[in-house]
Amino acid sequence: MTQLLRVQNFTVSSDGFGAGEGQSLEKPFGHADPGKLLAWAFATDHPPVGPSGRGSRGLDDYFTRDYARNIGAEIMGRNKFGPQRGPWQDHEWQGWWGDEPPFHTPVFVMTHHTRPSFTLSDTTFHFVDDDPATVLARAKEAARGRDVRLGGGATVIRQFLDAGLVDTLHVVVAPTKLGSGARLWESPDELLDRFHQDVVPSPSGVTHHLFWRK
Repeated sequence: MTQLLRVQNFTVSSDGFGAGEGQSLEKPFGHADPGKLLAWAFATDHPPVGPSGRGSRGLDDYFTRDYARNIGAEIMGRNKFGPQRGPWQDHEWQGWWGDEPPFHTPVFVMTHHTRPSFTLSDTTFHFVDDDPATVLARAKEAARGRDVRLGGGATVIRQFLDAGLVDTLHVVVAPTKLGSGARLWESPDELLDRFHQDVVPSPSGVTHHLFWRK
């Protein structure tokens, strides 16, 4: 069975930014308000992060329920792990996902400054300084036949897109503008030379963009 590299539930603003500027420990999304950007996901019955059974079970929930299906590993950028830049100053700090990270798989953090792997609950973080194809090969091996999630942020997703490695994308466009930050695209039409696309508007106000490789 073919292993896929999948982008899932990745949310951008209407002008294409996945996060704002000025990321910090207190503001993981920089000047962007995650309450606005990710409101659609938080309102579902099965949000990717947080307790389930408290929200809607409509269209948006259909997508959030798919988050963990057949996922055996995740790839993320260093900024999704935490706000630190440059050489690691403190190995005691283990990211802003807490003692029970929501991934439940091996996670490969792309960074130019590696550090020893560690495990929190059932998630093991590996810190890798390799090209996208090499990191994907390692993640697929760790996934043991299941798919690999490309978790973001926008810069890492663009790296894998530019390398021609992404098989499917689910990108959610939220009805809010950021003006600056980490940009995924200026327009989703940029991907149409390589991907088929379906566009599905939701009653919540977001628009789901589904891409699969041609």
